[in-house]
Amino acid sequence: MLGIMPAKVTRKSFLASGIAAGASPALSLAQPSQARPKNVLFLLSDQHAPLKSGYVGDTQARTPNIDSLARTGTRFTTTYCTNPVCTPSRASILTGRYTHNHRTWNNSTPWPFEIKTMAHAFSRAGYFSSLIGKMHFVDGQTHGFDYRLDFNDWFQYLGPKSKIYAEELAQSNSGSGNPQIDDLWRDYGDPWKNVRLKDDRKGAVHVGRPSFLEEKDHFENFVARESVRFLKNHGKKQPFFLISSFLKPHDPFTPGSRFAKMYDPARVPMPKTWNQQDLSTIPKETRDRIEFNRPTPEVKEEPAARQRIAMYYANIAHMDDTLGQVLAALKELDLEKDTIVIYSSDHGEMLGEHNLWQKFVFYDPSAGVPMIIRVPGLTREGTECKTAVSQTQIFATLCELCGIPIPEGLDGSSMVPLLREPEKTKAPRVYSEFALKTKNAKAMLREGDWKYCHYVSDTPELYNMKDDPDELKNLATSMKGKADEMRGKLFDWHRPE
Repeated sequence: MLGIMPAKVTRKSFLASGIAAGASPALSLAQPSQARPKNVLFLLSDQHAPLKSGYVGDTQARTPNIDSLARTGTRFTTTYCTNPVCTPSRASILTGRYTHNHRTWNNSTPWPFEIKTMAHAFSRAGYFSSLIGKMHFVDGQTHGFDYRLDFNDWFQYLGPKSKIYAEELAQSNSGSGNPQIDDLWRDYGDPWKNVRLKDDRKGAVHVGRPSFLEEKDHFENFVARESVRFLKNHGKKQPFFLISSFLKPHDPFTPGSRFAKMYDPARVPMPKTWNQQDLSTIPKETRDRIEFNRPTPEVKEEPAARQRIAMYYANIAHMDDTLGQVLAALKELDLEKDTIVIYSSDHGEMLGEHNLWQKFVFYDPSAGVPMIIRVPGLTREGTECKTAVSQTQIFATLCELCGIPIPEGLDGSSMVPLLREPEKTKAPRVYSEFALKTKNAKAMLREGDWKYCHYVSDTPELYNMKDDPDELKNLATSMKGKADEMRGKLFDWHRPE
């Protein structure tokens, strides 16, 4: 069991102690008066598209807290998830490995026990590791966290009001936390079947509307409230590694009424690429999803599309508000100067771009994610890094920043050099994968201005991201030589199967 750190412990003596045995020398960072290892606060959202924030110029986005964080840290403008779906992506964030190495293939695959996470690394180094919110572990493993609250704890808080949320979902959906673990309902089926009130949706997912839950009862408010409680109870006793993980803006698009009222669907602009795609040049699986959106068929028509877009933005505003509560507590408790803060999301959301919705594709709104890192004593206010990076690099980065040995076997290298000199743009190779071990397996390579997407059984894609940032001109046929070159580099890394 962890003990309480002595009040006058120095960073040097702590790292030399048995708790942090084997830790590498810490970075030369400006140290606060009460010297001890830096805390880590990792703020994680779900399905937040990379350009849907105020700090990147989206005038529709109400994100004052994320914008404030961006002004005080380094924002990485070309960050990719490793897999545009929840569970494999989150496994990559926590293990520092690509999907084919951590082997969490999809949302129904339990994370392998033997693949250790950053929670294990931080706990071994004497940190109090905590996960509050969604992580989509699929089974009952805790993966190294000392302290954990998730959907089931929220349902306990809601009590009878859980029915309201079950009706907003309308069906079982572990990605939205009900059930938190699929196997819990495997033997006897969905306990809410024939109990939920039905609404007028045409598919499994509602277009979007204000929630019938009170604002205080939303999952995001629960995560914020419990994160603040953790900081008050434990923030000054020993170094902490805290992940506060929100569900929004992921489905259901049912924000608190205060946030829904911020948006008039009739005044929300349609996406720039709406009806602009040449369907003859893209993979069949993408074309099929454009022509019929099974989860929400209504979005084929503009009024429903505008409604869904409006409620997505309202979800973002709700998430940002609760995220801000955690940041405010960090400051009020005098922990801000001692704490590394990172904000990111597990994948993006197409939100009507290319007439597509949800994720699952390699277009930047889906495979791209926001990422901001603020390190006291290191990052300069308002800096921007345009170098393409992968979320596999978060693990090594946090270890180096906190003086913890970087474990062997990670796929991602530390981003600390980029934090030191963000203006020195490089062109490393960044990858993403999807549907591995299926007939629809595919993978992406981003290198410099080029993005190549290989499909095991479909049409390849090649885009020049400088000339065509909206990814409307597939050059895989007209520039076959470049496509072949990129495919070779992708296969040298890993051939999707």
